[in-house]
Amino acid sequence: MRQEISAGGVVVFGNAILLLRKYNGDWVLPKGKVEDNEDIAEAATREVLEEGGVKANIVKYLGKINYTFRNTRDEEEIVNKTVHWFLMETRNMDCVPQKQEGFVDAVFVHVNRAAEIAKYEDEKKIILKAIQNM
Repeated sequence: MRQEISAGGVVVFGNAILLLRKYNGDWVLPKGKVEDNEDIAEAATREVLEEGGVKANIVKYLGKINYTFRNTRDEEEIVNKTVHWFLMETRNMDCVPQKQEGFVDAVFVHVNRAAEIAKYEDEKKIILKAIQNM
């Protein structure tokens, strides 16, 4: 089983949270793999900028989630993934989805709707935790 470490952010502007829409219609939070030369905070900040075009600052660490999945390129490989999440804030609502990563939209969604439209249960829980810490 391969281990993978990622980091991401629940990015807040006022009472809205950044969500990205993938080509298949799923709404997700920005996150990605931690590179060899960076820590989890640097990775989270970089991924938010790359995937959503948003420059954000870390407010606090929210925790981590773990899950396993089957590699889509190699059906035999199981990946055990840990994602570290940060509450982040930005100074404006400017955002641009990273098309080459399969994102077709990047929008700030009102806090009352963000967890409702997020695709994955673990991301819904992180959104709710972020709202409690805002």
